[in-house]
Amino acid sequence: MENTPLAIAVLVGTTREQRLSINTAQYVTEIGKRYENVEIIFVDPKDFTFNGDGNDPEGKDARYGEIITKADAFFIVTPEYNHSIPGSLKRMLDSEYGPYLHKPVAIAGVSNGPWGGVRVCEALLPVCHRLGMVNIAPELYFPKVQDIFDESGTIKDSFTEMYNKNTKKAYDELIWFARILKGARS
Repeated sequence: MENTPLAIAVLVGTTREQRLSINTAQYVTEIGKRYENVEIIFVDPKDFTFNGDGNDPEGKDARYGEIITKADAFFIVTPEYNHSIPGSLKRMLDSEYGPYLHKPVAIAGVSNGPWGGVRVCEALLPVCHRLGMVNIAPELYFPKVQDIFDESGTIKDSFTEMYNKNTKKAYDELIWFARILKGARS
């Protein structure tokens, strides 16, 4: 079962131009690429078009639908906006329904304040639950993100050990659930 190939989609939570959370999403992606038999698919909402609302035909982007259908698990990396979910992330998640069913999701919250996106992680739990995803613990928190990454988007040496350990722990849990649930879906 450990050799079961998996696809994990890392979902970026915002389209905002000055988004510092993109550094975190790229970092989480790079950690995921270290795992054998795991394909990481980086999903930036800027690369897709989601017209309308909900999962009606006009609200879908076929390329996004293919990715999440292929994905065995999801790792959402999102900033917290006004104590909640960025509209672009909610719109992206709402564009589909069935392909999320019985697939695990890890969540990383990002903020430029001291709490690291705790409230966005909490706000995402009922959304993911409604979409049929299996929320895994622990959530990751990246507080004061402007201090964690340098100007080029690279994690600073003083944070590497802690965030490598915590991100690996989240991936280990996500991959364990992904393998179990992939087998069950078969």
